[in-house]
Parts: sequence; structure tokens; C-alpha cells
Amino acid sequence: MAIAAPLHRPSPPSAPPVWPRIPALPRPRGSLSDVLIGTLTAPRRHLDGVPRAAGASDDDLHLALYLCYEHHYGGFPQSDPAWEWEPSLIALREDIEGVFLDRLRAAVGSVGPVPPGDVVSRLWEMARSTGGVSLSGWVLAHAGLEHVQEMAVHRSAYQLKEADPHTWAIPRLGGRAKAAMVAIQADEYGAGEEQGMHCRLFADTMRALGLDPTPNRYLDAIPGATLATTNLISLFGLHRRWRGALVGHLALFEMTSTGPMARYAAALRRLGVDESACRFYDVHVEADEVHQFLAADEMVAGLIAAEPDLGGDVVFGASALQTVEAALSGSLLSCWAAGGSSLRRPPS
Repeated sequence: MAIAAPLHRPSPPSAPPVWPRIPALPRPRGSLSDVLIGTLTAPRRHLDGVPRAAGASDDDLHLALYLCYEHHYGGFPQSDPAWEWEPSLIALREDIEGVFLDRLRAAVGSVGPVPPGDVVSRLWEMARSTGGVSLSGWVLAHAGLEHVQEMAVHRSAYQLKEADPHTWAIPRLGGRAKAAMVAIQADEYGAGEEQGMHCRLFADTMRALGLDPTPNRYLDAIPGATLATTNLISLFGLHRRWRGALVGHLALFEMTSTGPMARYAAALRRLGVDESACRFYDVHVEADEVHQFLAADEMVAGLIAAEPDLGGDVVFGASALQTVEAALSGSLLSCWAAGGSSLRRPPS
């Protein structure tokens, strides 16, 4: 992994920098991303000569998959919107998804059928379990400004579109599960107030840290281990077959959020960062104190009551979340312990 120089101290909030609005597409990281970056700026056509995903590095695989998925979100200004449902691009995406799932299953281990009555208790056991060094604990105790800036760059791939990937599940659920997810997601979207949308609050955090909140501005700097955490939610969200896994992912995320979010807010205050940077984390502490029970006792329990055969998928989704987050935390802490940057290159 290339070592990046530390980021610069943020500009005062009273004089925010002016950013160019159209981020460039990232540099290729291998044959898969090279094909995509070289063709997605052209008019839609059939993709020919596409390499297989099986031998791709994680960096190349996850950048390519992220590029495929991004057409279902905000897209790229340079890319023809018609690519979104191009059959040859979907075929490439399916190949990449298959490799990602194979690697994920190998890392997660076997998750067999789970009795319906055990699903919620299994999630609470996972939520209470601790393993390895806590990333948020390290940030609270040791992080400098450059570390929290890097954290914001890493998380920008997901947080600037929070909570769109999970929202794909709403039309695929019914009854209690749908109602509970709608209640959770409504809070994520600021209960109808633009200023309270969590993606907007994260953009405010980035500005306070002297970073550009334009979506995908820092994609070139974000490593595959980070993109995997976002790709996982898109994978589960864009496939009805994985609706149980998406519910499990969201549930465990809500059940384990309050402690880390409180520590990140405390770290920013320790560093003297403008208070506007903290609101994103403060809001999550408050909201997820309620969301954790709504997610477990209504969303998950409602889904299992309606579709008891999905218990194994719910637990798999939660386990997959733990797996990709542990890999990311380990990568960041390893880079920082060595005195280097956790980013691929300095953000431009």
C-alpha cells in the first residue's frame, strides 16, 4: 500500500475553501477497474474482452464493483446514465459479486440455519462481543487531526449516501419489518428536514475538517478494504435474495453504534475541531440508542415471524458486517502504528 502524506490542517469554518464540483474518475488498480474506467466515459455499448474477476486483487475487485454499483446511486458526471442496466455490465458485476461472496464466505465461516427463536439473541450476543483493538477506542486515546481526517475520507464513500443502500430493502419487506425499517430510515434522512439528513451532517463534518464533501472526491485515495464495507451493503440491498442479510447488517450496525459514535465525537472535541464536526456523531448516539431496540425487536423479529427461513441469512449479514469492519479496522491501525497513512495516496 502506498504511503500518503498527512493531510493539512483544516481552514477556519468562517472561510471555507471553494472546491471544483466534478471529481475525476479514479486511477485503475488492475485489469477489472482499467476496463471500466476506460469505457464508462464512452456512450453505452456492449463490453467486450472483459477479464474474469477470479484473480483480481481486493483493491481492483472492490473499485470495479463500486464503479458498477455507483450507477444505481448518484452516478458519475462523466458516465452515460444508460450504462446502469447495460446487460454486459450487469454480467461483469455478477462475476465480481460471485468472487466477493466466495471470499466473504471463506472469511465469515459457515452460517447454517438458525432457529427462528434464536435469531435476535444471536444478534445481541454478537453486539456484546468484543475482539481485538477497538478502532474508536484508539482514535479517542491516540488520534491526531490527520487520523480523524483520514477516517472521514475512508467513511465518505458510504456516509455521503447514508442511508440509501439499506433503503433498497423497504419494498422487499412487509408488516412489522417494513414499518420498523421505515422508522429507522426516516431518522437517517432527517425526518424530512434536509439539514438533519445524516449524509448532510457528515458533509458538515468533512467541511469542518478541511475536506471536500463532494461525493467520490476521494475515491482514488480509498483502499479496497474500505470500499468492501460499502459494496457489502449495496450487494445485499440490490438483490432481493439477500434481504435477510441486509436486515441483519442494518440491525447489528444499529446495535453497536452508540459507543463508537460517542468516542469519535469525544476525540474531535479533544482535538479542538469545530463543534459542527461533532453533530454527525452526536445525532447517531441519540438516535441509535432507540434504533438498536427497534431494529432487533421489531425489524428482525418481524421479518423472522413472517419468513422464519431467513434466520441464517440475517445472522450471515451481521457476521459479514463484523468481518469487513474488522478487516478495515486492522488495516487502519496497522498503518497508523507504523507511522504511515492508511490511504492509498494523498487526497488531491
